[in-house]
Amino acid sequence: MVLVRPVLETDLPALAAIYDEEVRHGISTFATEPPGVEHWRPRLELTRPGDHLLVAERDGVPVGYAFSGDYRPRAAYRHTRETSIYLAPEARGAGVGRALYDALLPLLRADGVRLVVAVIALPNPGSQGLHRACGFERVGVLHDVGRKFDTWIDTELWALRLAT
Repeated sequence: MVLVRPVLETDLPALAAIYDEEVRHGISTFATEPPGVEHWRPRLELTRPGDHLLVAERDGVPVGYAFSGDYRPRAAYRHTRETSIYLAPEARGAGVGRALYDALLPLLRADGVRLVVAVIALPNPGSQGLHRACGFERVGVLHDVGRKFDTWIDTELWALRLAT
């Protein structure tokens, strides 16, 4: 069973390990150097509506996390949030991403968020399937927007309207 809850400071090393693994071996982030634990500490202090950091744990061990934050820094974007989910390799395809979104999306609705945006580096059929299952729609592609591991990478933009 997966438990989703707000992140505690004691979770930060596990979050960093999950993210750093993706930095080193995956394309879900375009970061090329692992930022380590200190990168996550400021996110614990965010208190604006729409800022959330959740962890998913299985048997007491963090196996994934979700966060939401600014889509863009300008004030007119305040009702739009960008979300990201990262999972440990052993948690992929096991419903952990869905559990994280099932917890995160109601929080965003309660905060008055109107639109949620997700960016998926391609190829990533698992993430595309997750977002589709959660009601997101594919709204566009940016071709050759990043380069990692000597490969040009496209990203897809997905959006979910929480309010109309």
